[in-house]
Amino acid sequence: MDKKSLKSIASGSSSSTTTKPNKSSSAAAEPTTVVSRSGTIPRPVHRVIENFLFVWLDANINETKEDFKNSLKQLRHLGASITTFTDAEECFKFLSEIKKEKIFIIVSGALGRQVAPEMQAMPQLESIYVFCGNKSYHEEWAKTIPKVKGVYTDIKPICQALEIDRAMISISFNGLNPLFMYTQLLKEALFEIEDDDKKSIKAFVDYYREQNDIPKGQLKQVEREYRNHAAIWWYTVETFIYSMINRGLRQMDVNIIFNMGFFVCHLHNHIAKLHREQKGHNMPTKFQIFRGQGLSMEDFEKMKTTKGGLRSFNNFLSTSRDRKISPENFARPATQNLTLVSILFVMANDTAICSNSSTPFAEVSKVGYYKDQEEEILFTTRKIFRIDRTERVEDKHTDRLWQVNLNMIGNLENVKP
Repeated sequence: MDKKSLKSIASGSSSSTTTKPNKSSSAAAEPTTVVSRSGTIPRPVHRVIENFLFVWLDANINETKEDFKNSLKQLRHLGASITTFTDAEECFKFLSEIKKEKIFIIVSGALGRQVAPEMQAMPQLESIYVFCGNKSYHEEWAKTIPKVKGVYTDIKPICQALEIDRAMISISFNGLNPLFMYTQLLKEALFEIEDDDKKSIKAFVDYYREQNDIPKGQLKQVEREYRNHAAIWWYTVETFIYSMINRGLRQMDVNIIFNMGFFVCHLHNHIAKLHREQKGHNMPTKFQIFRGQGLSMEDFEKMKTTKGGLRSFNNFLSTSRDRKISPENFARPATQNLTLVSILFVMANDTAICSNSSTPFAEVSKVGYYKDQEEEILFTTRKIFRIDRTERVEDKHTDRLWQVNLNMIGNLENVKP
């Protein structure tokens, strides 16, 4: 199978399941404008490379200043696009066109006071971060706006808060949605492609260089060093690759999957190779793994009432064998966002089921970027778990920490009607 055939499948022509066009993507094809005192400057919208979008609204944004460049650099370490505005009206117009992604907005204190009351009513807006020079002054009005996550005078704590928010993963309950089936079809098509790695890497770098939403240094690093490291190393190092590939798989973004198909294959094959090597040696047959994250109130309520339902992951999934890491580093910090519930997933994993259902996993602490820092278990795509039970966890830090027990099923072949 060649890439032309893959693109046909990805567009839906070979599948009975159809997907609606991403309205936000079509909106992003049109240039937005940033209105400043010096005039109107045409500005292309950055593509969304995750299932969220960062927006920065500040009348005094000056892209030539070092402090702005430094702040932008720190935000880009999160692996997401940042679209900037100096005009509130243009910003509102842009936000109203976003239908699918979650929006996180950084706003200056002066503009935030004016626009936050109206802005918080937008359903696609997840959180507001006020970035100002007078914290105590702006905290007075900010505390009346529920979606204001906090008031900050430094970009670093904003990045830390955004890091927690981006850990959310879209989920499905009770059954498997069409997106999961579609992911399976596309993944099978990817593995049939006869590809030239050198050409694929060049095409990948050229494409994202034109998009102008990836730090040039990271693209040069991939172009120069890709063959020097294994796929799992690239997946765990702090670049755009982690967030981009998972966004593409979760939302079936054809452009991302088409341009990163070579990496999906490399990562899956690397996990499968380690799985074969580790099975029967240092990997037990049955064991527990853990994952901490925040869930929206709506998703949490669905999960509480669906004991015995299915929980599917379309993306590559990082978990840990260390129970302490998941709640401390991922679940508990999510309580800082009042719209989230902290979840500790306790997953009963079965090596035999994973091997028989072609959903391999591997312990990657020896080959990842952060060697020997934690017992990370990385799963390939298309995993299905059954929800066993949901119960509150007694915690001195919060009353919004819950444990959800999941049992490994494997893939579609193991799902009983």
